[in-house]
Amino acid sequence: MSDDTISYKEIIWNGIWKNNAGIVTLLGLCPLLAVSSTVVNGLSLGLATALVMACSNGAVSVVRSWVPNEIRIPVFILIIAVLVTIIQLLMNAYMQPLYLVLGIFVPLIVVNCNVLGRAEAFASKNPVMPSVVDGFMVGFGLTLTLGVLGAMREIIGKGTLFSGIDLALGESAKGLIITVFPDYHGFLLAILPPGAFLGLGLLIAGKNWIDQRASKNVQRQPAASLPPSHVTA
Repeated sequence: MSDDTISYKEIIWNGIWKNNAGIVTLLGLCPLLAVSSTVVNGLSLGLATALVMACSNGAVSVVRSWVPNEIRIPVFILIIAVLVTIIQLLMNAYMQPLYLVLGIFVPLIVVNCNVLGRAEAFASKNPVMPSVVDGFMVGFGLTLTLGVLGAMREIIGKGTLFSGIDLALGESAKGLIITVFPDYHGFLLAILPPGAFLGLGLLIAGKNWIDQRASKNVQRQPAASLPPSHVTA
């Protein structure tokens, strides 16, 4: 497939909304549910995943012509593991407090179904640039889901927003923490894993509701656009 036959608009729409990794395909839910207790944790892991997906898709697209079909999956996993190790070492060197908070879920990006799935389904069949865009947009869609779910859980669970941002940006960033509900005693259920399941269910229901309303509006549009002479009793 050449660049001319690929629609970047469709790639972006699929990654962010139509086939969103967090609320549509429901792949890689373990990190989504585990680290989305705050918006900072969710966005941080999401951006790390998006960066790995963009680089791994690009690398897989470059080597796809030279890799025998029988060993393509081990080669893809090796490429992903190298990239994840680089991201892991960079986070440990420059954002160690955040790296320690995210814990095992940073190296576990290697086995995230979304990363290997896009390498196999898209990058192994398409040129470099569309593959990089596809990987980044799928990762970006997952990042948005992690950010929204983290914001919901943090506001309801702690009454704050951007708590822990100093772990990523340093002590000077503490001023960016927003107290949504002053003197709030918190709601533990929202911070615990069951709160993540409930929040994810609400996000999925919200997306389905928006899609159904959009579908109904499209179905009504042709009838509304008919001239008066076409309307019969």
